[in-house]
Amino acid sequence: MKRNTWQREAVRDALGRTEGFVSAQALHASLRGTGSEVGLATVYRALADLATEGEADSLVQEGESLYRACTPGSHHHHLICRNCGTAVEISADPVEAWARQVAAEHGFTEPNHVVDVFGLCPECSRAASSR
Repeated sequence: MKRNTWQREAVRDALGRTEGFVSAQALHASLRGTGSEVGLATVYRALADLATEGEADSLVQEGESLYRACTPGSHHHHLICRNCGTAVEISADPVEAWARQVAAEHGFTEPNHVVDVFGLCPECSRAASSR
């Protein structure tokens, strides 16, 4: 575990106040907007560390890494709106069983996986159908 610096704590706090997934650049802009002097490279490092330590979810959308605060130690999956970025944590018990089964069929043990389902949230679906 990395040592906690004020910069890292500022990134963690800002991420915790952010709804949905956010890029390092957007989080940096938000921090700068509050007068913080945390540098962009520090934001990138802190987000990567938080993701590695299980304190943040990460995904890549259109080539850009996005992050969201999460509960450490909880395994979960997401429904993510590809239009507005709204994310909902979901349980996916059939996926868990499938991953264990497929791994066992191929002689693998201790399988890990990441499942993110992209679509349009109800609000964006309504907006798209009204166009």
